[in-house]
This record gives sequence, structure tokens and C-alpha cells, in this order.
Amino acid sequence: MKHSFFSFLLILCIVSCNNPEARKPILRKSSSTMEQSISFNKALITAEENAFENLVKQDSLSTYIVSNYGFNYKYNIKSDTGYFPETGDEIVYSFEIYDINMQLIYDESQLGVQRYIVDKQEIVEGLREGLKLMNVGDNVTFLFPSHKVFGYLGDQNNIGINQPLIYKVQLIKINKKNESN
Repeated sequence: MKHSFFSFLLILCIVSCNNPEARKPILRKSSSTMEQSISFNKALITAEENAFENLVKQDSLSTYIVSNYGFNYKYNIKSDTGYFPETGDEIVYSFEIYDINMQLIYDESQLGVQRYIVDKQEIVEGLREGLKLMNVGDNVTFLFPSHKVFGYLGDQNNIGINQPLIYKVQLIKINKKNESN
């Protein structure tokens, strides 16, 4: 009996010491919805870029700059103050929003004078990046692709889904974060 118990224990130890066998991953085919979404977005970006290229060609008297942020802009009025907004600065600005055909969507009187603390408050991505390129007194026209402004949601009012926009922005004042008011 003692011998059979030890034999049983030995067999149990040998069997339980086997390494577990890894399960093979389940292969899933890529979703056609994802591929359609990628194709749609590529086509949308191409169409917006082409529309902006045509707009720039029509405005041949102006010099447009391609930003590192993925949009074009031009200076309507350029000042030489030399100070660009930094994180924590409060800036005061006004702006108007146009569609790609230069039809006014929101004018300055509807939007009012805005205050924004750089990188501390939420505003649309394109405007947040564009304001950092401006000095006090600058008046700039920004050509924002839809993904830099309201994207696939629009603003639920006058700005449609995936609508590229033109912003005309006037930077009125910069209150530096280290200045006491």
C-alpha cells in the first residue's frame, strides 16, 4: 500500500510537470469598414487640399505659407512686435469664419472678442495652433482642413460635417503670463 501510494504520487508529479501548451491566436480578417473609412478619409483630405490649392491660385497676389501644423495661411496685416504667444499667456483676438467659397458663416459681431489662455483652454485645433504663429496687430487668413477644425461633427449649427474652413483672425493683445495686470 505504501509502495502504491508513492507510485501514484510519482506519476502525479510527472504528469503535472508538463508545460502548458500555448493557445494559437485566432486569425481575424481586417474589417472592410476600416478599409472604407481609410479610403474615405484619404479622398476627403485630397479633395480639401485640391480646393485649397485652387483658392491659393486664384489669390495669386498673396503669398501663402505652409505651416508645420498642416494648414496654409497668409498675412493680411503683419506687425513686427516679435513676440509670439507662449503657454500660459492670455490672448485677446477676434475672428470670422468662412466656407471654402468665401461665404460668411460667422462674423465678428456674432462671435465677439475672444480671450484664450494658450494651451490651457480648449479651442479648435487649427485656431489653437494658428494663434501661436501671430504677433499683436497681425491679421491672418488661415485655410483649415476639416480635421483641424470641427471634423466629422460640424458645430451642430452652421458648420457642416467635414467642412474645410477659412478663418480671418485679428490678434488684439497678448497678456504675458509673467505680467501682472
